[in-house]
Amino acid sequence: MIILGAGVIGVTSAWYLTRLGHDVTVIDRQPEAASETSSAGTGQITPGCAFPWARPGLPLQAIRWLLNPHNSPLRLRKWPDPAMLRWLGLFMSNCTSRAYALNAARMLRVAEYSLHCLDTLRHETGITFDDRQEGLIRLFRTHKQMEQARRTAAFLSDAGIDHTFMTVEGILEHEPGLAHAAPLLVGGMRLPHEQSGDASLFTRRLARMAQAAGVSFLYDTTIQGLDAAAERILCVRTSAGRLTADSYLLAMGSYSPRLLRGLNIRLPVYPIKAYSLSVPLTDESHAPTSMVEDVTRHVTITRLGRQIRLSGSADLGGYTLKSSSRHRTTMELSFSELFGGGDLAEATSWTGLSPCTPDSTPIIGRADPFSNLWLNTGHGMLGWTMACGTARIAADQMSGLQPDIPVLDLSLRRYLSS
Repeated sequence: MIILGAGVIGVTSAWYLTRLGHDVTVIDRQPEAASETSSAGTGQITPGCAFPWARPGLPLQAIRWLLNPHNSPLRLRKWPDPAMLRWLGLFMSNCTSRAYALNAARMLRVAEYSLHCLDTLRHETGITFDDRQEGLIRLFRTHKQMEQARRTAAFLSDAGIDHTFMTVEGILEHEPGLAHAAPLLVGGMRLPHEQSGDASLFTRRLARMAQAAGVSFLYDTTIQGLDAAAERILCVRTSAGRLTADSYLLAMGSYSPRLLRGLNIRLPVYPIKAYSLSVPLTDESHAPTSMVEDVTRHVTITRLGRQIRLSGSADLGGYTLKSSSRHRTTMELSFSELFGGGDLAEATSWTGLSPCTPDSTPIIGRADPFSNLWLNTGHGMLGWTMACGTARIAADQMSGLQPDIPVLDLSLRRYLSS
């Protein structure tokens, strides 16, 4: 089997496939695993935050975001191209109550299963990755935010995800570094089983384990295209020549649609540009113990070893990696207001492309009409959260096994009538 892409999705897929007895080769254009989108994301493994972006009332809310850029999670950075227009049309069609409930239920199903798979993998291998299992606290600065959270809490209950609403005093018991920010807060919601960890460190360590188990990695190898005939993939064309296998798994994130164009498959995945800052820790007393989410600023703050990862906001603007100073300003503002125990002047910035579907749910399954081409892509901002679960699903499907959870609504077929 050949896996196209060595990010967290491709490497976890390789791990589960080799555990099922397959000969696996992973191809990537970078010199090592996790060198693009997986390299510096949020650091959060948070099933309780697996909710779709498309929701009722969003179009009107987007207008308000334009008037207050520091509190906006998404910004349009270029004139829409045909692919973006089609994606936006499908996105808007998901901004209904019925679609929101459907998408939220399946996202939570996949994310909760993925957390279970990660826990099992950690237990079986002993892998470490600056991981913490101390939960997430969502911080509310207004009572309206708390009420909105209470309305969506039913989805968490239905998915079996523990959550508790908290007073400011309760928040400070878990995150004492927020003491000086207490006047800004009205309450919070704690998700006690959420986890954090360095996705890049995890992916590279798991890649080494997979290699020791027999997986071959072809780095510095550009993937140029797929050749097909009679509804089967014949080979993948690369800078190292044509490579063949019985089956192929596409895990190239935002670049997956480009590879499929030559096969006349229109994949509804569009890149969302994400931003993060990695801040050196300077003061334990003014730093997070684990994870917090600033609901007002749409910024997440995560403790990863001796650094603090800030992430937040995103741009819809194609494949450019040009950064925006506005996003950095917003992340620094949130961190300074809430904590401040890090050296922002020495922070390392990062920009990456997250592969988003219009309904926020990844696409996993066979790429019809090709019998030996499979997909595991479109995870959006939740690639780290959903990596192990979707990789296990893909490996089971490719092995002819029945996955542990319902998966029929995860395939590309759900878009065929769109």
